[in-house]
Amino acid sequence: MDSIYFHREKPVIPQFDHDVFVNQAGFTPDGPKRAIIRIPCEQFYLRNEYNIDVYTGNAAHFGVDECSGDDVYIADFSDFHSEGEYVLITDGGARSIRFMISRDVYRPVFDALVKAFYYQRCGCELKKEHAGVFTHPSCHTETAKEWGGGDKEYDVTGGWHDAGDYGRYVTAGASAAAHLLYAYKLFPSAFGRQKLNIPECGALPDILAEVRYELEWLMKMQREDGAVWHKVTTARHAPFIMPQDDKEQLYLFSPSSMATADLAAVCALASEMYREYDGDFADSLYNTSIKSYKWLEDNPGFLGFDNPEGCNTGTYGERTDVDNRFWAAAQLYALTGEDKYFKRIDSAMLGFSMSDLGFASVGGFGSLALWLCDRPIPDRMRDRIKRDFNSKAEELKGLCASCGYGCAMGSWHYIWGSTMNLLKHAMIFIIADRINGNDKYHRFAAAQLDYLLGTNATGYSFITGCGEFACKSPHLRTAYADGIEECIPGFVSGGPNASPADEDARVLIPPGTPPMKCFVDDVGCYSLNEVAIYWNSPAVFLTAYMIDHTEHKKG
Repeated sequence: MDSIYFHREKPVIPQFDHDVFVNQAGFTPDGPKRAIIRIPCEQFYLRNEYNIDVYTGNAAHFGVDECSGDDVYIADFSDFHSEGEYVLITDGGARSIRFMISRDVYRPVFDALVKAFYYQRCGCELKKEHAGVFTHPSCHTETAKEWGGGDKEYDVTGGWHDAGDYGRYVTAGASAAAHLLYAYKLFPSAFGRQKLNIPECGALPDILAEVRYELEWLMKMQREDGAVWHKVTTARHAPFIMPQDDKEQLYLFSPSSMATADLAAVCALASEMYREYDGDFADSLYNTSIKSYKWLEDNPGFLGFDNPEGCNTGTYGERTDVDNRFWAAAQLYALTGEDKYFKRIDSAMLGFSMSDLGFASVGGFGSLALWLCDRPIPDRMRDRIKRDFNSKAEELKGLCASCGYGCAMGSWHYIWGSTMNLLKHAMIFIIADRINGNDKYHRFAAAQLDYLLGTNATGYSFITGCGEFACKSPHLRTAYADGIEECIPGFVSGGPNASPADEDARVLIPPGTPPMKCFVDDVGCYSLNEVAIYWNSPAVFLTAYMIDHTEHKKG
């Protein structure tokens, strides 16, 4: 996360001029399909591309939605299955944006979300044959020094830029990689036809090629003793310049036990998954994981991280590493079956969420490692994991029922990066269904994607380039500094924030604005409209699930 260093005229912010909100990508033929209407409505119609009304439905009055302040009506047309292009029209003449119904409706969104990681690559040239107009020379290829640690130089090139800034952070990167690896592990059919046009196409599945780029950097962040530097950045955030123009000294910042545990965990996960394609790389991942885990065993105390004086780049601080150590032990037990890791798991399963899946709380990753592995797991442990996911899913289901837009967020969830909350909640619905072996929560997971793609009180699709009214001015240095009017596609915006941290947002959002409407698509509003790799990664997980679910329905 970062602050902004540029000047511009007062922005002209486009406003959504419809009273009907839909998923702007569209819907699958057999999936749930809803539009939200914020003006009185009794009946609605679907009109096809030939201007023929093909469906009539009755709208249900929900009432006033607390998080948006809107008095809403719900138009449910889930029983309409014909593929094509449509617009929804109310009996009062209000119209939606055009949308598709198609089995492949989420494929372009899915591909854009994954390709965004390529556009965030650090340390290599983005060539025209892969990046199109969004090309730039290699960046941040200089060696780094330890902050306050003398003149020794380190090669830590590679990886993904973390967010709107050019920093690279281990805990954030490990979490993003884990989201992507688990998406591939759980929903391989979604990735089977994916062709991203990245330099490594063909050697292994595109998603694994892209994640490998991050993993190779993550391994460089390990010290000789196994500890892992928390981040590599310049002393201060760069101005809004292209990455190749950011020439300030790079620094490695002191290790943390969270970063060390997360590296051990994600390398163990990746070692299993790359073994089929590259045994030497899998061995390197395994050895890296073991080395970091040994450091954790030799250093059982919590080693947190705070920015030193003189540095203003992202902190990613945490108050405990219990969940990080649990994830590392669980992932190594899943990989090796060794009893010493199981003992650590058994003693660690207290005092933290077993279902959370973000960079600051990673217990859910450890739960996934245990649930999916073929090692012996006691029933009491499986029951705990199942109970935690089911309990959380039921809680989130209640939030969906209380929200006119079907969103699994209460007013307290609209914070900096609220779309991360939304997407973590979608993942919980999905994993709960996988654990239970049913589709009980499918429609709730689908509703979160609807919100992300336009079924929300702002009308925005919060994914750049995806939808007729999509965010196009994210707080992303390359998207601003490249001088190209078209925005780089596939980036998830942070979304509405009821307590914005930046001055621009505080000026542009009137006091008393309902939480879901606290959003401005403006580059200056970094606490609303920044992007982050660990917001994109759960969106990949969700869309992979939606595609996989459709494929299985078809089968």
